[in-house]
Amino acid sequence: MKPKLADLTAWHQAEILMQPAFIRIIDNLRKQLDETDWRGTYEEVLLWPDGTPEELRDRVLQLRAERESADPETAATLDEQLAGLPAPFPGHILRLQKGDREVRIDLWDLCYQVCFVNYAADAAGAVTIDTQLLEEDSSDVDWNRLEEKTRGLIEGIFAGLPEIGA
Repeated sequence: MKPKLADLTAWHQAEILMQPAFIRIIDNLRKQLDETDWRGTYEEVLLWPDGTPEELRDRVLQLRAERESADPETAATLDEQLAGLPAPFPGHILRLQKGDREVRIDLWDLCYQVCFVNYAADAAGAVTIDTQLLEEDSSDVDWNRLEEKTRGLIEGIFAGLPEIGA
């Protein structure tokens, strides 16, 4: 579920924070993976708007596949059909594996946890930007605070991973 932003100010603040937060998340994950015997692989997945039925997802994917090899006239017709259907957006999952254990972590969810105050994926209503991650004039990232919050989140995830053989 994509978070809802309250207004244009929140939208602008999220735009400032999201890319730097995502980069810090990836870097901190890499550092933690270097220090653990868990193996991590990244996957790109399609995320669909809430409530999109499986049949409709299949139809959209079929039309997109047909479009890839279509002539220009057919592609235009397919584009018209696709315009009226729900569109997925790319998601990123980190699969952690150790022995027979596997943990899947949604990287966008981590990004939201960093950028928003008390973010919960199932919460209704608008999210609140963590403005402590922004400089006082709100036009730039406070890199030290962003790093501290991100590192704490990632370290907490790895500390909570199940022990193998215990």
